[in-house]
Amino acid sequence: MSHVFLFDIDGTLLDSGHAGQGAMEEALRIEFGVEEIDCDIPFAGRTDRGIVTDLLIGHGLKSTNEQFTKFQQRYFTLLPKHLNKRGGCVLPGVRQLLELLSARLPACSREHVGLLTGNFEQSGWMKVQHFNLEHHFSFGAFGDQHRDRDDVARDAAIFLKQKGISDRDTVWIIGDTPADVQCARAIGASVLAVASGIYSREDLEPSKPDALVDDFEDPDHILSILFR
Repeated sequence: MSHVFLFDIDGTLLDSGHAGQGAMEEALRIEFGVEEIDCDIPFAGRTDRGIVTDLLIGHGLKSTNEQFTKFQQRYFTLLPKHLNKRGGCVLPGVRQLLELLSARLPACSREHVGLLTGNFEQSGWMKVQHFNLEHHFSFGAFGDQHRDRDDVARDAAIFLKQKGISDRDTVWIIGDTPADVQCARAIGASVLAVASGIYSREDLEPSKPDALVDDFEDPDHILSILFR
C-alpha cells in the first residue's frame, strides 16, 4: 500500500505575512485604479480564482477572462516584493516533518509528496520556493481554474489515479482550514487538520478531521498519525 501526502501552503507549511493579500490589493490599485480596498472578502481556505473574481466584482469591475488575466499577471510580478518585505516564516516543525517524510519514503520520496492549495500554480510555487521548500514536492493541484476547493481536490485525485494510485492506497490531505477537511471528504481522502493558521482547534473540531493537532512541533508524532 502506498501513502500520498498533499499539503496546503498558507497557514500549514508557512506564514507569508499576508504577502498574497498585499500583492493582490496592490494589483487592484495599479491595474484598475482602485484606491480603497473596501470589500470584506475572506481569503483563508479559498481558491485564488474565487478570491480574485470576488475582488474584481466587489470593486465594480468585470470579471472577464481579459480582466482576470491582466490582474493575475500583475499579481505574479508583485508577489516576490511582498514576500521579501513582509518577512514571513516556515512554520515550526515543517522542515523536520518534510525531511522525515522523505526519509520514510526512500523508494518514492518526492513522488508521493505534493501540494493541494487554493493558490494559483505560479504563485504557489513562488511561495514554497521563497522559503526553500520546493524540493520536497514533485507535483501539485492548484486554484487556477476552480472557485470550489473541492474541485481542486478532484483534480488531484485524477492526477493520482493516472500515476497509479488506487483507492486501496492511503491519501492524506494536510491543511489548516475546514475547507481542507471538506475537500478531503470530496475525494475520500484522510485529513490531518493543524491549528497553525487562523482557525483554532475549537474552530476545526466541528469539521471532524481524521486527526487534529495544534502544530507540527513534534514531527515524530505527526508521522505516527500519518502512518498509523
